[in-house]
Amino acid sequence: MKGRASFGSSATADWLPGPEHMDRSRLAAAMLRWGYDSLEDLHRASIDAPETFWPKALDDLGVAFTTPWQTFRDDSEGFAFPRWFTGGRLNVATHCVTRHAEDPQAAQRPAVISEADSGARRALTFGELGAEVERIAAGLAAMGIGKGDRVGLFMPVIPEAAVALMACAKIGAVAVPAFSGYGPDPLAARLNAAGAVALVTVDGTTRKGKPVGMKETADGALAQAPGVKHVLVIENSGSGCDMTEGRDHDWSGVGRGLDPVPTVECDPNDPFLIIYTSGTTGAPKGIVHSHAGYLIKSGVDFGYAFDVQSDDIVGWIADMGWMLGPLMITGCLQFGAGIVFVEGLPNHPDHNRMWDIVERNRVTMLGMAPTAARGLRAAMNGGVPSQDISSLRAFTSTGEAWDEPTWWWLFREVGEEKLPIINYTGGTETGGGILSNYTCAPISCATFAGPLPGQDADVLDATGAPTSEIGELAVHNTWPGMTHAFWQDPDRYFDTYWSTFPDTWVHGDLASVAEDGYWRIHGRSDDTIKVSGRRIGPAEIESALVTNPEVSEAAVIGVPDPDRGSRIVAFVTLVTGVEELDMPKAAEAVTRLVGKAMIPSRIVPVPGLPKTKNGKIMRRAIRARYLGQPTGDMSALDASTPLDLIPVQADTEQTA
Repeated sequence: MKGRASFGSSATADWLPGPEHMDRSRLAAAMLRWGYDSLEDLHRASIDAPETFWPKALDDLGVAFTTPWQTFRDDSEGFAFPRWFTGGRLNVATHCVTRHAEDPQAAQRPAVISEADSGARRALTFGELGAEVERIAAGLAAMGIGKGDRVGLFMPVIPEAAVALMACAKIGAVAVPAFSGYGPDPLAARLNAAGAVALVTVDGTTRKGKPVGMKETADGALAQAPGVKHVLVIENSGSGCDMTEGRDHDWSGVGRGLDPVPTVECDPNDPFLIIYTSGTTGAPKGIVHSHAGYLIKSGVDFGYAFDVQSDDIVGWIADMGWMLGPLMITGCLQFGAGIVFVEGLPNHPDHNRMWDIVERNRVTMLGMAPTAARGLRAAMNGGVPSQDISSLRAFTSTGEAWDEPTWWWLFREVGEEKLPIINYTGGTETGGGILSNYTCAPISCATFAGPLPGQDADVLDATGAPTSEIGELAVHNTWPGMTHAFWQDPDRYFDTYWSTFPDTWVHGDLASVAEDGYWRIHGRSDDTIKVSGRRIGPAEIESALVTNPEVSEAAVIGVPDPDRGSRIVAFVTLVTGVEELDMPKAAEAVTRLVGKAMIPSRIVPVPGLPKTKNGKIMRRAIRARYLGQPTGDMSALDASTPLDLIPVQADTEQTA
């Protein structure tokens, strides 16, 4: 082990697991059976003795190979390009659908529930999900689609999304989910890059209640993607759409009357899905995940950190084009747990939406992004829900750093200091998390308890040495679930993650580990601001700014400065009713929490901040807009938060 088996101390914790958490915890029970006294001991074993650890973990998590594997890891193609569990055979669909659908009791449990932007609610039990997967798999096979063929998924998070993903898996086809907000050009680019032969889409959906013709968008993309020969069209909104004879198929009739097809026994390293991520420069990166890797990594994260079990209902705002959509499906369904897919925004039609969803579906674990929580806190004036949310046992969060006032509101006011917030961070390329909180371990405000099993995590300085300061989040080993390179571009993959330090994955996040063992993420490395030689992540300054009760949200960027290297510019949205920001008060908040040297030179009140559809603030795009530079790929931008909310070198700024 080269990294740190560092986990947060109970002495400085803000939440401690009680007997009910320890008695329920799958991980705590496994540690007891395996003879590990602490998470540190377990973590060291997962790194130093993987050939011993992983067989035990797979057995505990219920991952079964139809043909036993022979070799845990094969590095013959290079350290950065391992193959896992060679010689074995399995299929994701068997674990996530078939075994539950064939169990008389499990078949009756809810599997996938969708809460649409329109307000519509639909659901499938495991039995119904199994029947639909069988039908669509047979229909795809009858179209000549089989092992290794790529199938695009351009659709909202509805039950059919899980059906399509698992039907592809069953026949060995490779799903290529795309962000539901894409226009024709970015969708076509991804279909062509993957070499897709089929597409699953819907007639339409809504965004903030307004109709969106997704089939119309798909048709625009298909005019540029001649390799797509079959389009399965789901009636979702009832808006109707044009159908191209010979190419387009009504979903409701696909596979009707056909005999079931056998489940393909896949090599553990066979592709399961390709998720394209957007960048500011260059072509999108096709992240390849395999049947074994994605199943196992999501199982470790959801089964051990989140403690998802068959009595859970996990609700989260998601999109199939981001990592979270497919991760919810595999991470929850493999344990027989149900999921609630939430489409749209947490505050549409009003701020009660998420709490209504919890009450209506008896959600036990609610995903809550910091951005969403900040918005709800402001809309609720720091109050608490009136709905019955007693079904909740935990919150979970990913995607960005917390500001402390919002974390405390969710934990203290909404959760009454009883519900842990399972903070979780990783990425599409890692197949899940690198760091997380655990339901069986101490938790501290806005931090992470420690690494996930199998992740030899560390924080490194510019020379590659461990540092106690803010540095690069890195992983010294390889692990089941990491991407199998970029689709048809292994050199770019190696250059992106493995070229900085020898045999070390450099993730692109700034991180630190405190003396009490808790980890913290400070933002993306390429968002780093260096002022007079000191490097700082924007999240620290943003968190300080939002402690001011006048500020609702903040985005901080660095702009060139001839004397200091960079100067700090902040963009803030003001709380409803506040017409003018008290600049000395804003500066005092930054001084108190970060230091006087980090007071922004400019603070610009704006009506809103540009974000992706899953709520991440687009700092690089904000910086480019402000400096009048090219913004790069903006296909991930939520149209309701346009970039022109940000001024270009505005002369209307307020000076702190």
